[in-house]
Amino acid sequence: MNAPVLALHNLAISFGGVAAVDEVSFALAAGDFVGLIGPNGAGKTTLIRLISGILTPDSGRVELLGEDVTRRSTAMRVRRGIALTHQIVRPFRTMSVLDNVVLAAGHKRTVDPLRALIQTGRATEREHAVSILRQVGLAGAESKLAGSLPLGQLKRLEIARALALDPRIVLLDEPLAGLNNSEAAEQIDMITQVNADGVTILLVEHNLEEVIRACRRLIVLANGRVIGDGSPRDVMRQDGVRAAYLGESVETHAEN
Repeated sequence: MNAPVLALHNLAISFGGVAAVDEVSFALAAGDFVGLIGPNGAGKTTLIRLISGILTPDSGRVELLGEDVTRRSTAMRVRRGIALTHQIVRPFRTMSVLDNVVLAAGHKRTVDPLRALIQTGRATEREHAVSILRQVGLAGAESKLAGSLPLGQLKRLEIARALALDPRIVLLDEPLAGLNNSEAAEQIDMITQVNADGVTILLVEHNLEEVIRACRRLIVLANGRVIGDGSPRDVMRQDGVRAAYLGESVETHAEN
């Protein structure tokens, strides 16, 4: 049996004596598309930082493809197959859209300095970057300066840069934030296609309507603990989830 792409085992961390993540355990198989939701302060961002290596847990462990990476660096985890996008997009604004992705696509060169010196051409990376930009709906924008893009396209560029790392799993931190309804729907459709192309997705997002539409599984956090895990419709029917996260019906929340 193949190891999960990502497995968390009793992961915990506290700040000032307050548990931000409290004994969290779950696993994602290859090809999963999972939404991670919860109220503000539930521990979602802290959990993502623990998974990506930005933070080190007080206890528990993180496994990528069966390997314990709990004490390993973020750079090592990227090489192992994890990529992270950020809610606040920070591309190299004075570089072209294409060059932003080419730079990410060349990440393997930095692992071996000798290889980086020998291989000076970037044709392979450019070809890969063009393909990725087409995949995320930015074909035709290659020569534009990244800083000139509107927010929706900047968020697509952020995903393109993550995909250029050839990840097995992508952690998406609020990729729909700041987008209008039509932009959000188009964005989630693109992410769904990325998942269909074989990339495992863990999505942190407050746009519940789009999360329920796209994700096949929801994990709900409250006060640092998992209080729901299952199919979106089943999870959102649970009284504990409604009380902690919504305080109202799913239908009412989606209309607001």
